[in-house]
Amino acid sequence: MADDTTAPVGATVSPATSPTQAPVVVRASARTAARAPGGRRGPGPAWRKRAEIVFFVAPALILFTFFVVWPIIKAVQFSLYRWKGFGPLVDFVGLRNYVSVLQNDVFTDALQHNLLVVVFSILIQLPLGLAIALLLNRKMWGQGLLRTIIFVPYVLAEVIAGVVWFQLLQPKYGVIEAMLGAVGLEGPPQGWLGTPDRALIAVIVVLTWKYLGLAVILFLAGLQGVPEELFEASQLDGASWWQTQRKITIPLLGPTLRTWAFLSMIGSLQLFDMVWILTKGGPANATTTMVTFLVTEGTKRQNFGIASAASVILFVIALVLALTYQRFVMRRDTHDPAPRKKATR
Repeated sequence: MADDTTAPVGATVSPATSPTQAPVVVRASARTAARAPGGRRGPGPAWRKRAEIVFFVAPALILFTFFVVWPIIKAVQFSLYRWKGFGPLVDFVGLRNYVSVLQNDVFTDALQHNLLVVVFSILIQLPLGLAIALLLNRKMWGQGLLRTIIFVPYVLAEVIAGVVWFQLLQPKYGVIEAMLGAVGLEGPPQGWLGTPDRALIAVIVVLTWKYLGLAVILFLAGLQGVPEELFEASQLDGASWWQTQRKITIPLLGPTLRTWAFLSMIGSLQLFDMVWILTKGGPANATTTMVTFLVTEGTKRQNFGIASAASVILFVIALVLALTYQRFVMRRDTHDPAPRKKATR
């Protein structure tokens, strides 16, 4: 018959085979031919991608290991010895340095001072920075100049800002005393930085002036991401300005507020330079922080074992607070609140 075809010997013709399957066979043959001898694939995009990752990540990992991981390991090692900073580590004391630090009244007071700075920084800078950001977010004359003036203190070096405020707060010839005297008031006899009851308050005021600009800039950046359509819709619904801010602006600004609070908390726990320039932890340890305590023990008293133990305790406290904050406060920013449904086949 004319319709009959002769198939080669050993070939099997499937009735389901159609001309449309030919390209699939061709592509499969091409992939098979691209393989290296022995059935292995040759070096391809996957290998190059891994090489690029190693090339770009390795320098950062090396620097992180050398400047972060290795100092932490050495601090833990030094904290187990009574060491004066020279000679080999031979006087092993175990956990005695940690016990000495935790039983030291100066260190416990320093921990309280750090926590007070954390609380007051958030309670003062958060509402003040948010109010200034909402004000500067409006179109007004000199908007750019005002933003610059508020942000300038943050970009100043801590040493420069500390020296300036140290001169301003002097008890006799300071500008603050002169301004108070002009209105019939007077400051403490020993000065704001020399009175134990006022020194920590003065430090918190200086810190607020120094770091308020960071909060304002971050909040302004967050406000740029709020859609204008929401404000227009709220105006059409008859909402007041305060209702708009409370119901729309602040909730949408939540991730920025939580991120700034996290940065403020970690920075307050590591507070050193501004306090060291203004008071060096005095008077009578009224402004001592955990970092000034360990620096004093290490550099002035040559108790490097005690200082290392204090640094390890500070690291653990900061790590625990950071993980707790991320777990309970910033969880909503890193996890999808809406439960995902299982895919159905």
